[in-house]
Amino acid sequence: ARKNQAMKKRTNPETSASGAKKHRREKEDEDEEVGCSNSAIEDGAVSEDQCLPLEDELTFSDTSVALRMMRAQFPRIDQASVPPFILQSQLYSSVNDRTQVDRELECLRREKVVRVFKLNTGQDDHAIIFLDDYLHQVDRIVKRMEEKKQSDLEIFKWFKGHVLDSKLEPSIGHHELCSLLSLGGKVKDAHISLLINAGLLARQLIDPDMYWFTIPSIGKLWKGLLQERTPLIDKAQAT
Repeated sequence: ARKNQAMKKRTNPETSASGAKKHRREKEDEDEEVGCSNSAIEDGAVSEDQCLPLEDELTFSDTSVALRMMRAQFPRIDQASVPPFILQSQLYSSVNDRTQVDRELECLRREKVVRVFKLNTGQDDHAIIFLDDYLHQVDRIVKRMEEKKQSDLEIFKWFKGHVLDSKLEPSIGHHELCSLLSLGGKVKDAHISLLINAGLLARQLIDPDMYWFTIPSIGKLWKGLLQERTPLIDKAQAT
């Protein structure tokens, strides 16, 4: 009798159906709570300031997936020591909805998952780098300078902790830069020069009181990419 009751319990369709429905309801509740979904943003239910961290955003964001796939495919160039970067134009060509890319990229930037850099090409070119990769690159610069017994290296700690952590835009003014750096200690002109020589800052040509945040060691690699891209652009325009 106990055996028959056990068999009925295992094969009872009402119990199985009820369990399945309960599982689906729990899954739907979880889906509603996770991430910064596209529909929620479009409906105005969730603002970009309320986006959750990348672990949740990955569930919904095609932009996040595309960025990570492109990062994984970036060639490892030890000699140049260039952190993996993705061109924003590449991202636009990989995700169908450009508005979606802009919205999700802005969310990732505000969450300090990525940084966006203006490239000095004379065009509206931008590069995207995961923040962890960029900070690792700064650490490599400091390590090389320590080996050369360079002084004033505390400026890099101030730069990482006070400037990069709070200034998310691609550029920064001289006064704001000095103000943020001074949170770490007394700022000298030599400190600014050290950041520029390290390839982390570049003065804007049209306004010398403004700086672009820059990618160290990108010069030769970017020059090669431009040389490869120019014939393709000319060919596309010809057709």
